Amino acid sequence: MLDGIFSFVLLDTRDNSFLVARDAIGVTSLYIGWGLDGSVWIASELKGLNDDCEHFETFPPGHLYSSKDREFRRWYNPPWFSEGIPSAPYDPLALRNAFEMAVIKRLMTDVPFGVLLSGGLDSSLVAAITARHLAGTKAAKQWGAKLHSFCVGLKGAPDLRAAKEVADYLGTVHHEFHFTVQDGIDAIEDVIYHIETYDVTTIRASTPMFLMSRKIKSLGVKWVISGEGSDEIFGGYLYFHKAPNKEEFHQETCRKIKALHKYDCLRANKSTYAWGLEARVPFLDKEFINVAMNIDPENKMIKPEEGRIEKWVLRKAFDDEEHPYLPKHILYRQKEQFSDGVGYSWIDGLKAHAAKHVTDKMMLNAANIFPHNTPNTKEAYYYRMIFERFFPQNSARLTVPGGASVACSTAKAVEWDAAWSNNLDPSGRAALGVHNSAYENQINSAKAAVGPEKIIPKMEISPLGVAIQS
Repeated sequence: MLDGIFSFVLLDTRDNSFLVARDAIGVTSLYIGWGLDGSVWIASELKGLNDDCEHFETFPPGHLYSSKDREFRRWYNPPWFSEGIPSAPYDPLALRNAFEMAVIKRLMTDVPFGVLLSGGLDSSLVAAITARHLAGTKAAKQWGAKLHSFCVGLKGAPDLRAAKEVADYLGTVHHEFHFTVQDGIDAIEDVIYHIETYDVTTIRASTPMFLMSRKIKSLGVKWVISGEGSDEIFGGYLYFHKAPNKEEFHQETCRKIKALHKYDCLRANKSTYAWGLEARVPFLDKEFINVAMNIDPENKMIKPEEGRIEKWVLRKAFDDEEHPYLPKHILYRQKEQFSDGVGYSWIDGLKAHAAKHVTDKMMLNAANIFPHNTPNTKEAYYYRMIFERFFPQNSARLTVPGGASVACSTAKAVEWDAAWSNNLDPSGRAALGVHNSAYENQINSAKAAVGPEKIIPKMEISPLGVAIQS
């Protein structure tokens, strides 16, 4: 078992008692439900519980559940979990070595695999380390020492250009997949059905990942290695520029890691597994998290006047002049959230599409229709309608987080800048005054990008597999 990243159930056949454990961070999804007859149900998807359980909920990461005690008990309790402020000095070599070990640990395989490469810092480092260490693995002997990399985006998207440059630098066999705004819109219903959330930023980012995963699996690839978790550990989201002090900075990273199972881990797990593709995430290795979260957060603080941009400690750790991992401008590329990096018109197109289906009158009545986590934008309302159609149970809607957010922040971090309360959007471009393409400088061209409405293809599920029908 890869360092506690899997969940499992142990059954004692002598008395039919059982013990369930979920992985430390919530890399893989897990739910628990209770039937009217007192039965306990465990499933990796809500769909496995909603017809048979009176109540169900997310199984908390890092916990055990015993059928004898009928209660949860935390088994994963690292030092950072208390949110106390660490004081260990920054050691770039120790950080580099810890992450390299986390990547190498995940290269154990006897099936074809690849790396998701957006061209941003996190995925590029994962690709660079994998490419360096692939040659000596069992997989290289079976499938060849050439690493396959995959990227998705709208034509001309920031990620596509950067990913191609990194792939050329590393010498990977690169696969570039394109989609249009309309392709993404057509897939929204299937995406919500599979990822089981109505969270706006998760749906925005899951859709291109869902489309890409289908194409990757069609090539015979069984699993991919990905870069989720770095932004939470190192404060990589652009709103961290406004962190007032190291204490607030560190506490926010702790909150973000604890919530990963509701957002990025849920996206990475369900968008890929919808097509039978596994995603492995080395940044969420327990040993690496311990090293990274023990660094004095003063070193993680973003200080442009000192040349320290977001995730400076990670960038510096891999800034090797003699044996460079990446080109300098890639190593120091500004953070792009996945839903932005695939092409800015993607989010703008989603908003324009939602506006066609949700009226102003519907928004005025939103609190009566959806009293829990009331949608405050037409895009959020549109996703909520689709979710409620698939999962109408109250237990299902309670599994989805809510609250104010700007550029993927927690509600607490919105307090860091008074202007953010009037610009609540999970896109990185909502970080006004920070992102190079922030909303205040952008001309919205979404309507031209969307194009005419099309018939949405439906995904038919059968015991034999999955088929797309037009």
